[in-house]
Amino acid sequence: MLKASFVPPPPIRELRDLTRYRVQQVRDRAQEVNRLCKVLEDAGVKLTSVVTDVMGASGRAMVRALVEGTTDPTVLADLARGALRKKLPALRRALQGRFRRHHAFLIEQIFTKIDFLDETLDRLTTEIDGRLGPFEPMLAHLDTIPGVDRIGAISIVAETGGDMSRFPSAGHVCSWGALCPGQNESAGKRRSGKTRKGNRYLRATLIQAALGAMRKKNSALQARYYRVKRHRGHKKAVVATGHQILEIAYYVMRDGVSYDELGADYFDRRHAERAVRRHVKQLEALGFHVTIEKAA
Repeated sequence: MLKASFVPPPPIRELRDLTRYRVQQVRDRAQEVNRLCKVLEDAGVKLTSVVTDVMGASGRAMVRALVEGTTDPTVLADLARGALRKKLPALRRALQGRFRRHHAFLIEQIFTKIDFLDETLDRLTTEIDGRLGPFEPMLAHLDTIPGVDRIGAISIVAETGGDMSRFPSAGHVCSWGALCPGQNESAGKRRSGKTRKGNRYLRATLIQAALGAMRKKNSALQARYYRVKRHRGHKKAVVATGHQILEIAYYVMRDGVSYDELGADYFDRRHAERAVRRHVKQLEALGFHVTIEKAA
């Protein structure tokens, strides 16, 4: 059982407040960028069909020029930089819209808010970094887990408290984080295996980490994702991978060690060993003496 009276120390509570507030600001910024794209679509400007990041250097320069009154597609497309210049013909077609003063006013307000949020995020990041001194070794170890970057590692420490002594096992921390299947069984028939509602900040971090880990080639976590996906689908495979990442994080934080990659064939090897042990046990129960020898 978990210690019900456990309350994280002030440094952890303050770090958690800051990281959660930063998450909200990131979401607010994403909403404003989506609003910007919607205004451009309303103006008939299909910039997002060509430019991956409308708030990148090239995209922002073109939108800023539109706001300032430049509507010539050739002039606007020429503001592209780097690899985007290979798409000049497509850019010229995308920038042929019906951009009006109304759109310029809305985008000006959106830019103002995005700039404000960027400044807020910079200040929050500086404040958070200033409080991470005692946790740097733990963060460095967590950062070795596939899919977990520095921001994800900070979130895991802030949400779990970093102190694994209050969790008797990795299963307990996964249950506490609601990253394990629910139990819904009646008359021997299992129904839904939905996860419970838990810490939404920790869950979002682990889901994001799982999405990154599933793209890590030749890794045990990628193998875990594909093993579950074959039978349960993408969403449940992502949750299962997030569960595995939280289990790994438990041992990394508890033992103060880095993640040791087990390889893409880890689960095949582990299940093979289990099958061998099971068969040996059955034969021994029947009175046989079993000696295992690998084939050449």
